[in-house]
Amino acid sequence: MGRVCCFFPVFLYLCSQIQEVKRNVQRYFIYLAYDGTAYHGWQIQPNGASVQECLMKALSTLLRREVEVVGAGRTDAGVHASLMVAHFDSEVPLDVTFMADKLNRLLPPDISVYRLRAVRPDAHARFDATARTYKYYVTTAKMPFDRRYRCRLFQTPDFERMNEAAQTLFEYTDFTSFSKLHTDVKTNNCKIMHAAWTQVDEVTWVFTIQADRFLRNMVRAVVGTLLEVGRGKLTIEGFRRVIEQKDRCRAGTSVPGNALFLVDIAYPEDTFVSG
Repeated sequence: MGRVCCFFPVFLYLCSQIQEVKRNVQRYFIYLAYDGTAYHGWQIQPNGASVQECLMKALSTLLRREVEVVGAGRTDAGVHASLMVAHFDSEVPLDVTFMADKLNRLLPPDISVYRLRAVRPDAHARFDATARTYKYYVTTAKMPFDRRYRCRLFQTPDFERMNEAAQTLFEYTDFTSFSKLHTDVKTNNCKIMHAAWTQVDEVTWVFTIQADRFLRNMVRAVVGTLLEVGRGKLTIEGFRRVIEQKDRCRAGTSVPGNALFLVDIAYPEDTFVSG
């Protein structure tokens, strides 16, 4: 009993020190871009290179300790991001301009850091995001310089019909039909905020879609099914039925990941620390 009494004040002291450290920890959002061609996606993989792993190694080297990084989502193998957001914690305040510069010196050429921003201690890159935006590029011509970032179409689909079908996405929230099978998510509900095809140039079109969240493989499955409409293989009512049946097997084939870009992630303004 006496030993317990002796150790109890030590235990309380250690707890107080831990709480003090937690209070002094500063969380940062890191804004970055990457060419996903050489990576097996954002998330760390047991048998392949990932963007998350590269970023964690660079941060750990600079801060001289193990650093955990949490992304706003996870892009699949070969998918790119012109804007990804992740968060990490630091026990000391950081010079954000200095850190961005040093990270860019350490990271490979296909990953670039834009900036770091101090945020609330409980801010979360994934769960606090209010909207995410993706773009998918298709071309009807052989483009030797853009071939890694465009999906080649050998026949020009009816983009007007595809836009009509895309507007039906706003009428639904359950997109099980466009989700990768056997994922560990609790719900397949998403709120679509924008979905439209626009022409970039004479031979290039882009599909832009924004939602509060996306399911695994969702954008590529949506694009693949819209292309079925554009090729006349599926009517607009048929597109509706695909959504309503909540069956991935009813949707079109997923398009390749190389033409998909994560382009924006939105957060409430009170996420950030002023100054």
